[in-house]
Amino acid sequence: MTSICELCGRQEVTTTEHHLVPREYGGTFGEIAHLCIPCHKQVHALFTNEELATFYPDLKSLRTNEKIHKYVKWIRKQPASVIPLTKKSNDKKRKRKQ
Repeated sequence: MTSICELCGRQEVTTTEHHLVPREYGGTFGEIAHLCIPCHKQVHALFTNEELATFYPDLKSLRTNEKIHKYVKWIRKQPASVIPLTKKSNDKKRKRKQ
């Protein structure tokens, strides 16, 4: 679906549905946000589903995170055709190893 990303605000991008509360935490029928592919990948690269459900259950709280804020500031300047490589954050890698 081509539209506007609800996180970064870029226009004419392909968007995907992001369950604000992950489905495994009860968000199957909850609110969704239409995010461009880079933003959606970045959100899931930075946070576990548990963190998303607990700390970032809506766009307003997600935008308050410093890492997302910096990313959004950068991605807004990129053309809609740009889909950058996404790497998992070191914090998320450490959490999975524990």
